[in-house]
Parts: sequence; structure tokens; C-alpha cells
Amino acid sequence: TQSTWVETAVEAAQAAIGAAKTEATCNLPNGIGIVKLMGRSTGFIAAFATMASGDVDLCLVPEVPIVLEGEDGCLPHLQKRIAKQGHAVVVVAEGAGEELLGKSAEKDASGNRKLPPIGVFLQQKINDFFSNQGVPVTVKYIDPSYMIRSVPPNSADSRYCIQLGQAAVHGAMAGFTRFTVGLCNNRLVYLPITALVDGSPRGMRMKGRTWERVLSITRQPNPKSDGTKKLTSGSE
Repeated sequence: TQSTWVETAVEAAQAAIGAAKTEATCNLPNGIGIVKLMGRSTGFIAAFATMASGDVDLCLVPEVPIVLEGEDGCLPHLQKRIAKQGHAVVVVAEGAGEELLGKSAEKDASGNRKLPPIGVFLQQKINDFFSNQGVPVTVKYIDPSYMIRSVPPNSADSRYCIQLGQAAVHGAMAGFTRFTVGLCNNRLVYLPITALVDGSPRGMRMKGRTWERVLSITRQPNPKSDGTKKLTSGSE
């Protein structure tokens, strides 16, 4: 099913990605811009924002293990991109990289598990990698956070929410209970809440269409699954 507010988040993320590209290109040669986007357990916003932008050279999401160096390493990939075009833009979902940084047992005021600082970690690793190569780089890190969370919904999400609300009222008046409304195959349908909860969270497959589309844009290597990630099913 299609989630609400995704279109708005992807649209709002474009400003941050654009700023990262500006910083990277204004610090030629070897400028790098990093943008951290929302996505605790799935990387759909990061993936969709990457596809919408077309300027991203590396996208990192929770569903795909991060490999720093070696044949499938993201750092050698950045080195190749910088050698070719003089700059690079990185988009990373906030929940990516827990296989490297570990899972925190602490929780925030809302009861959510605190996530490791993947953006700062990446910035340091990139600086260290290029320093060891004897290549000076300028790395700028952007965390838009509430600049994306706080924006009002765009017209597409506003229309979608109206449709969901109206369909929910019709379902309740028809006598249905314990259901929610979602868009499946371009049709609004009633779905049992238990079915959604049992399959949550849903994520991308490493060999799915969505992730393959991202790879076709960034040209980054797709690391081999080593069992450290539980690949979610039911989504592209």
C-alpha cells in the first residue's frame, strides 16, 4: 500500500540534496556533500529522493548492509566518482549502518530506540579514507531533520489523505470494524489492521526493482548479502 506523506517528504528532501550538491561543487576539486534523511527501519524516502534528484552518487539504506572498503565498498566508489566528476553527493537513511555502529539500548522521550550517528560516522570515515590516499577532500554534512518533518503536505498527499478519510468513513458506515484504508493496485481498499501489523515494517529487497533503480542512478556496487541483514518481504 502507499503510505501518506511520502511524496511530501521526498519533495522536501530535494532542497537538502540540492544544497549538498552546491556545497560539493563549490569545493572543487574533491567536494562531498552528505545528507541524512528519515528512515529508521526502511529506506524508501532516501531511495525515492535519490531517484527524484538524479544528482546522488551514493545512497545508503537500512535494508542493505554498508560495506566501506573492498570490491563492494562505498568509499572506493566515491573515489571513482570524484575522480570522474570532481565531486560527490551521498544520501543516507538515519537507520542505516547499525551493522557497523551497533544498536543502542537507549530510548528517546517518545520511546523510540535512539539511532547511532550514521551521518557523522560517514563524514569521519570519508575524511580518513581520502586522507590515507593522500587526497584532500572537503566534506559537508547536512541533517535537515525537522525541515522535512515539519512541512505541510503537498497537493498530492493532501488529495490522498482526503480520499483515505472519505473511504474510512464509508467503511465505518457500512459496518466494517478493525480495518484501515490503503491504496493497492491504484484502488482504495479496506485492509485488516492485523494484516498490516503482522507484516510491519516493510522494506526494499536487495534484488528488488526499487533498489535496482537506485543502483542504476548512483552506479554504486550492490553488496552481497552476508546474513547480517534481515531482508523484509512484500515490497519491491
